[in-house]
Amino acid sequence: MVPEGVDVDRLAPWFAAHVRDATGAPLHAELIAGGRSNLTYVLDDGDHAWVLRRPPLGHVVETAHDMRREYRVIEALGGTDVPVPAVYAFGADESLIGAPFYVMERVDGRVLRTRQDAEALPPNEARACSEALVDVLARLHSVDPAAVGLGDFGRPDGFLARNVARWGKQWQANKTRDLPALEEVARRLDDALPESGPAGIVHGDYRLDNTMLDRHDAGRIAAVLDWEMSTLGDPLTDLGLLLVYWGGGEQLAVLTAQGLGDIPGFLTRDEVVARYAARSGRSITHLDFYVVFAMYKLAIIVEGIHARYLMGKTLGEGFSAMGGMVDALAEQALDVARRSDDAALRG
Repeated sequence: MVPEGVDVDRLAPWFAAHVRDATGAPLHAELIAGGRSNLTYVLDDGDHAWVLRRPPLGHVVETAHDMRREYRVIEALGGTDVPVPAVYAFGADESLIGAPFYVMERVDGRVLRTRQDAEALPPNEARACSEALVDVLARLHSVDPAAVGLGDFGRPDGFLARNVARWGKQWQANKTRDLPALEEVARRLDDALPESGPAGIVHGDYRLDNTMLDRHDAGRIAAVLDWEMSTLGDPLTDLGLLLVYWGGGEQLAVLTAQGLGDIPGFLTRDEVVARYAARSGRSITHLDFYVVFAMYKLAIIVEGIHARYLMGKTLGEGFSAMGGMVDALAEQALDVARRSDDAALRG
């Protein structure tokens, strides 16, 4: 059975004309579990396999899910020390599957999607894995965008103010009900905007389960995946979001349920911050702002997924609890703001 969102009969001749190793042989498609935004499929012809990425089936807002941007950043990073899959072709012809898409290498590796996956690592491998995750993020943030052809990939000036406003508009476009806690978080973020350090390439959703580990070496990241939110801007937004996913101590992990900071062997939250600061050379003085902003942004992203779920426009499982996660993220963001050393965040 062909999953919704791809048309293997239409794609086979296009693959033969554009994708390395494709011959025009019949294709088989499988939706990869785990993605809750852009859709990811494995396509194979019996001899070779590739990965295809396309936007979700409905409710695409503003510039979200821009396949060409995602393709461009992965292609640009291919010559750097940031591990990414090889990309083969971009499909702009929407008549093929109803949306733009791109095709990339199928990397042989493993993705740790759940807390149980992470707990299965021996402590020495868990430490190596978490150190590699931080180091790759610092390496990404050290890439000179202009040197890899991404000098025009975003607008770093005014990045934080513009993004707080942009995500507020996203909330208005996606929300399924009023949420006063999130509105209060937005107000406090506006009041507490810090001055950004040097701009860099921002992944936008950097976390353990958006990376693929080497099958035989947990201390080596084989590929960083899911670049749909990438841009040029303030790299500390990536660190803030990573910390939200990381959890540990009083900082709860929301949405992924990984809570890596409390698993034996994994770096603690404070160790993640210290290692990133040492590797990147960036100031972490205003880190609370970035953590609160990450929760705010994540809540709005999850609300968009929840809205698509209510419209019946999601594929796969795990969507029924999304609405409750939005509420939890908003309340947690407000709690972190109230306890911050930053007077503006405290309100």
